[in-house]
Amino acid sequence: MTTLLIGLALGMRHGTDPDHLTAIDGLSRIRPRATNGLYFALGHGLVVTLLAVGIGQFLADRVGFLGPWMLIVIGFVNLVKLVRKSPQAPSHTTKRPIVVQPFLLGMLLAAGFETASQFSALVLAGETNPWLLGAVFTGGMVVVDGFDGYLAASTQSLAASGSKSARNASRSLGVLVVIFSFGLGGAELLGFELNRFALPVGLSLFAVVISIRMWARSGSSYSRNTPMIMNSSQSTKATQ
Repeated sequence: MTTLLIGLALGMRHGTDPDHLTAIDGLSRIRPRATNGLYFALGHGLVVTLLAVGIGQFLADRVGFLGPWMLIVIGFVNLVKLVRKSPQAPSHTTKRPIVVQPFLLGMLLAAGFETASQFSALVLAGETNPWLLGAVFTGGMVVVDGFDGYLAASTQSLAASGSKSARNASRSLGVLVVIFSFGLGGAELLGFELNRFALPVGLSLFAVVISIRMWARSGSSYSRNTPMIMNSSQSTKATQ
């Protein structure tokens, strides 16, 4: 039981890693859906679970190199959106490239970035049922990344509806996304070891990002009639 609780805590801790925050916010600026963080965490957790069980290394060895490139692509797309300066409502029919699919993106980053918390979870897999450990680790990520994804999509929806504070928040977050996308992706490609910085940078970034998103909501003329986040029934024509 203690091992599973540690696994849950590690999952929540892993959800605050800079690559998670960067990917989810960057994704939400491309397709603002409340489920982005949830699906990202599920895809990420699937790969971690397969690695814990011992059957995921084959996948990681072949697609892991795509993880940092996906972050760089997200950074580039968000840089273009920043230059254009005008948040727009997402199209329901436009075909999207693979980079904006949260589940697949979560899988690729899990294969491409082995952070300290993820490695710790894999070590714990030898002390309990690895499938169960993978499930609770994923559950921890779902809590943090799901909440993060909901607020990220909310900010973008408010910005698209005309909220000035949300637009300012969106632009500030966009700058952070670009910096961290290029920084994290580039560091991984160049072989720089960032694990020792993951915890302080991740927690600091998480606090800053959540604060900006809450400020965007509190500073907006928010009401039940304000167009908000696409849910799954409203976006059946969008690429899943």
